[in-house]
Amino acid sequence: MDINASPPEQGMDGNMDQIADQSLATVLAFLAPHGDKSLIIEYGGRTIQPGYHVTEVKAGSFVTLDCGGNPDAWQETILQLEDIPPAPGQTHMMVDKFRAILAQVGQKVPLNHDARLTLEVGPPGVPMQVHDVGPLAIAGDAVILRLVPRPAICKPRHRAEFSAVQSCCAPATARAACCG
Repeated sequence: MDINASPPEQGMDGNMDQIADQSLATVLAFLAPHGDKSLIIEYGGRTIQPGYHVTEVKAGSFVTLDCGGNPDAWQETILQLEDIPPAPGQTHMMVDKFRAILAQVGQKVPLNHDARLTLEVGPPGVPMQVHDVGPLAIAGDAVILRLVPRPAICKPRHRAEFSAVQSCCAPATARAACCG
């Protein structure tokens, strides 16, 4: 996306604290040295159940026109996860298994590893929730992948507000940039 965002930063503790439009490559690189750990996903105030299932991986290419008449284009890798109860004795998926699933998909569907990573998550029978990758952390024998809900935004207003912060312009300038 062309919305300005800082790249994620990895702290001294190996945790990735800053939220940004994280790419598949960034997340896979963070996970790489932790293959023997469980991958625990947190979203919407809950922890995904140990039976969670990667139901679909999508390689999306988007060309859009925003409400201010500005064209935009970007790519996303979209992972769809079903939050289901575990089978008896099942634990959370291991990082190596998660990475292997994505590698297998990559052999059949070209994945742009530099594309923004989006996760669609939900239990059966409940509408999926769209999330961005939030902070990643190591907690003992687990990697915690925290998801943050993706808000709706007006890109022209967002760009103008970002520019206003950068150039100390008045907020009215930001509102004028949106046709809304």
